[in-house]
Amino acid sequence: MPENKIKYYALGPISHRVTRNADTLRENIIISPIGDFDSNLISLVGQEVHRIFGYRTQTEPLIQHVDFAFDSTRNQHRSTPILEKLADMAPPRAIKILGITRVDLFIPILTHVYGEAQLGGKACIISTHRLNEGLGMGVWKPFTRRVVKEAIHELGHTFNLRHCQSHTCCMHYCRSIKDVDRKSEQLCRYCKVLLEDTIKRLAEK
Repeated sequence: MPENKIKYYALGPISHRVTRNADTLRENIIISPIGDFDSNLISLVGQEVHRIFGYRTQTEPLIQHVDFAFDSTRNQHRSTPILEKLADMAPPRAIKILGITRVDLFIPILTHVYGEAQLGGKACIISTHRLNEGLGMGVWKPFTRRVVKEAIHELGHTFNLRHCQSHTCCMHYCRSIKDVDRKSEQLCRYCKVLLEDTIKRLAEK
């Protein structure tokens, strides 16, 4: 794939704080729910995103629906057009955008994805559709942990992190919900260093 093309990554606490200039401090990671979500869930995602990436977060619905991405032959929504729409709608202050939807997402080569991201790009999205798998009604904590993990994972791709071989690292590739449960909400030592380097480069621009 040519270098000028945006790559996409999909899925089936950093203790340091990087020194940033004044312009970078004004940049936010936008949490963009699509549809109605529990405010406590969105708040928790924002807190955990701030903990890992250090940027302030702001909740701002950028698109109202994803009907334009619906595929009637699969009864699912394609995630890539949604990413492109989110990136197009990005306000100037947005360093990254995390979309959150309830619809079932897919890319053509997979039956479904928990999320997708533009590798090194602006936008990522996660779906909560399958993150209740194996949980009873009203089971809150395991569900929210899954959502947080996928949010960190997909945002990690936008900061140019690839899939990690460590099974406990949040950047590990998940083939099933058991893999999601097995990994932690943390980045491994190696991924922390890579993230720090990326954030430093962004701060110097």
